Amino acid sequence: MPIKIPDALPATDVLEGENIFVMTELRAMHQDIRPLKVLLLNLMPTKIVTETQIMRKLSNTPLQIEVSLLQTASHESKNVSAQHLETFYTTFDEIKDQHFDGMIITGAPVELLDFEDVDYWDELAEIMAWSATNVHSTLHICWGAQAGIYYHYGIPKYELPEKLFGVFEHEVVKPSSPLVRGFNDFFRAPHSRYTEVHASDIEAHPDLELIAVSDEAGVYIAKSTDSRHFFVFGHPEYDAGTLMVEYERDIAKGLDMPLPRHYFPNDDPAQAPRATWRAHAQLLYTNWLNYYVYQTTPYDLAKVGTEEVGNRG
Repeated sequence: MPIKIPDALPATDVLEGENIFVMTELRAMHQDIRPLKVLLLNLMPTKIVTETQIMRKLSNTPLQIEVSLLQTASHESKNVSAQHLETFYTTFDEIKDQHFDGMIITGAPVELLDFEDVDYWDELAEIMAWSATNVHSTLHICWGAQAGIYYHYGIPKYELPEKLFGVFEHEVVKPSSPLVRGFNDFFRAPHSRYTEVHASDIEAHPDLELIAVSDEAGVYIAKSTDSRHFFVFGHPEYDAGTLMVEYERDIAKGLDMPLPRHYFPNDDPAQAPRATWRAHAQLLYTNWLNYYVYQTTPYDLAKVGTEEVGNRG
């Protein structure tokens, strides 16, 4: 099934070029089906890249999904044109009376700031509070996961001695969870961050559970026991070359940046990196959409947030 996005969005041409089924708004109007409404709160500075990466994952499922793009009004984005934001993005005031089946909150390059020192923290906190009554299930990514688990459950983040940067092996520690159905026992995923949360803090909280961890990278996936909140502390949506772009950017800035670990073949940056996480990344998004959104969301959108998701494990 297709993903329904605005016809002129830059991601449309990219996805169609990859033979991904993208449905025009006109065609979608003539289908007698209620698509899942998913709100993407994009906090990344490279908004077009991020929206394309995430829509690629959302599109490869049997479900029809209608994506709305949300930006923070309290922060001025400098790496995307004002026209792009005005054309394709809404603000919280414009959608706060609506209901959504799912929401995704992306990462942001603000990890070394205390949460309350981020210039849009108050607005983000308002959105996360609103999600309790207007969103059925929320997926938080990287810094968005750290922010979400802190806001909802008081789990702190801790600064790392150096940037966690590369592609790391992880172990599924709760294989019975539908979120990781189809996963291998061990799988790889990218990370790019300066802070972390501790598994012991999550294990000590009665409303949280660990799903996947890494000996090198720490916690990768956690969720709430009521299946309303999912926290992914890496970047499963990244393309094969994303970490390379980040590495070259930081080197160009004169930063003493080590090579991303387990990323370049033979640790040689002259060799093209290969995506070794794509299949599990797709499974993660597909399983979240199927088991925790589509299978449990009320058909009447007005009832979203009034019914329990139920613990699907």
